[in-house]
Amino acid sequence: MTERALSLRRSPPDASDVLVAARRISDDLKDGLTSARARRAATGLRRLFGIPGAGLVDVSATSVWSGPLPPDKLVVPVIVEVLQSEEPVHTDDLFALPLHVHDELAGALVLVKPVKAKIAQRAAEFVVEALERARLEASADQAAQAELRALRAEMSPHFVYNALTVIASLVRSDPDRARDLMLDFADYTRYSLSRHGEYTVVAEEFRAVETYLALQRAVLGERLKVQVRVAPEVLAVAVPYLVLEPLVENAIRHGIEPRSGAGLVQVHGQAEGNDCVISVEDDGVGMEPARAADILAGRGDGTGLGLANVDRRLRTVYGAWYGLTVETAVGAGTRVILRVPRFQPGVLPS
Repeated sequence: MTERALSLRRSPPDASDVLVAARRISDDLKDGLTSARARRAATGLRRLFGIPGAGLVDVSATSVWSGPLPPDKLVVPVIVEVLQSEEPVHTDDLFALPLHVHDELAGALVLVKPVKAKIAQRAAEFVVEALERARLEASADQAAQAELRALRAEMSPHFVYNALTVIASLVRSDPDRARDLMLDFADYTRYSLSRHGEYTVVAEEFRAVETYLALQRAVLGERLKVQVRVAPEVLAVAVPYLVLEPLVENAIRHGIEPRSGAGLVQVHGQAEGNDCVISVEDDGVGMEPARAADILAGRGDGTGLGLANVDRRLRTVYGAWYGLTVETAVGAGTRVILRVPRFQPGVLPS
């Protein structure tokens, strides 16, 4: 092996290597210190810090190891002591450190010597940071799921009552149309209350919107005109479930219904470079731009909660560059633009 090759092998990891390792270890620790993937996290930690052997221990004293495993008679007393004292413990063979996540004992890191105290402490801090990151991400996922459940439960009683009333009125005069509308209503409720998966595709979202619009046209009659157009290249784009219908519902409830006379709702989807852009536009009453900003920030009076929910979920999944933007003015209607990447790792329809 050449001198240059030896030099490369012994060089410390650069910042990008550390970030990649941190991301991988956080992912491997999402299910806990002794999950099926925790051994891989211990291996990554050992390699990153050049430690001969490393063990991750949970509060029940269950452990996973990477590298040489010392005899139980040496390991067990150290594990018991570090978990009971919640203080660092070191012997001739081992260095054990407690892992506190948000001031709560989560377990311990046990390292096989030789290892410097400073390296051991940094490795423990690295694991704690990974566990904290994993917990935060789990909390964010739980919050997003709770928001989605709340959104699914927000089906407007006013709309349901009006739709069923119209259907009932057509049972005798136009039974065929009544049957078609009842099937539309069943499809709409099935999609809105579905428990399947976190992601769907644009095609399914547009299908749900067209069903919803068919019911609203039955309710509002000539007062509602609609135009739906979607480019084929975005039909297969994966998006979080139930992000489009709330935008259309807001356009009708807060744009068209309050105005006098007929109104138009346009729903368009198209590709713009690497992005999928969907717009929902109405020619209704509009609003002050400041009020629209408050609604997106969740500071509204309860109106448009669906918009804030959708925007927050989109930004959680795709980042701050994506989500919703609102263009509006009093008397000039409202246009809501949804922008997401056409391809996003990890975002796959169920």
